[in-house]
Amino acid sequence: MPPSNSEFSRPLAVVTGASAGLGKVFAQQLAERGFDLLLVARDKDRLRSLADELSLQYGVNAEPWPADLSRDEGMRTLAEKLAKDERVMVLVNNAGFGTRGKLANRPVSEQATMLELHVMAPMLLTRAVLPGMIDRREGRIITVASVASFTASPGNVNYCATKAYNRVFTEALA
Repeated sequence: MPPSNSEFSRPLAVVTGASAGLGKVFAQQLAERGFDLLLVARDKDRLRSLADELSLQYGVNAEPWPADLSRDEGMRTLAEKLAKDERVMVLVNNAGFGTRGKLANRPVSEQATMLELHVMAPMLLTRAVLPGMIDRREGRIITVASVASFTASPGNVNYCATKAYNRVFTEALA
């Protein structure tokens, strides 16, 4: 069972990148454990479908929150919402993507998007929920990194670097 909070019926878990892959698995497992969910990803239709499925299957409130967390407006709007919500007991920073190819040949905009999504979004979202978790003395932050965080690859320079940031950032918080 999730941690109890007497002011609210159920604690809230926030999952970014929730519409597929690991994010979807996190959402399913948290719903199974009785958490209400805020599901965040870009694809509104997949989010709505997942939210409906999890609500029906587990009897939780699953809210879709379509947002592009690689964009300033998307990450800041979500961070503002989370900072005001005392129910947030779990934050899963999972949204991400990878590219292949040498840095000199990849579009700068693609690399900047990766840095925003992998570094700025987790930092802002974590910063938004951390004060409440500290005050309550309960909560969990999970940031999905990669084995690539332990290596350097000329074909994945920024992926390795941003995943190393995720790992070190989360270890330092712990």
